[in-house]
Amino acid sequence: MGTEPTLPNESTRRCKPTGPDSRAAERVGLLTVLLLAYDGSPDSQAAIAVAGKLMGGQPATVVTVWEPFTVLMARAGPGTALAAAGEDSAGIDAANERAARDAAEEGAERARQAGLKAEPAVLERGPSVAQTILDAARAVDATAIILGSRGLTGLKSMLLGSVSHEVLHNADRATLVVPSPAAAAERAGERP
Repeated sequence: MGTEPTLPNESTRRCKPTGPDSRAAERVGLLTVLLLAYDGSPDSQAAIAVAGKLMGGQPATVVTVWEPFTVLMARAGPGTALAAAGEDSAGIDAANERAARDAAEEGAERARQAGLKAEPAVLERGPSVAQTILDAARAVDATAIILGSRGLTGLKSMLLGSVSHEVLHNADRATLVVPSPAAAAERAGERP
């Protein structure tokens, strides 16, 4: 059940820059198009807030990635996959896609409130969530990718993997990883 990416149209992506340096940016033909990865977590909310502070007025695509039930079950292991064998995967997929659409709309609204010219996009997971984000950045010709970090460390990070780590190390464009609010507060408390 592949779904086509819902990405902003050309006129949305090519808004003119605004702000104090907008005239200089226009003279040299620079446009900042942001791709914001959003899953509804406090970490992705923090990333949107930082994007708004740093680049208010810029066009942005807020991407939420959803995962088909069969892919989720395949990654969960044989025991879980067998237990879920009788489930209505099409119905579950439709519900997951709706939830992702709602999250993307919420993220785009947060981005607009933060001062960005944001449009939502919902994408079905490709080979990985990170690869889907990277592909979306290419599709909208994003100048930068902005996403939050869960702040996982040690064994949890090794076992669960890290979308932000994979995006950062495989990106072909500027990437900003915003630390989770909890991790940032903890680190700030550790400083003398």
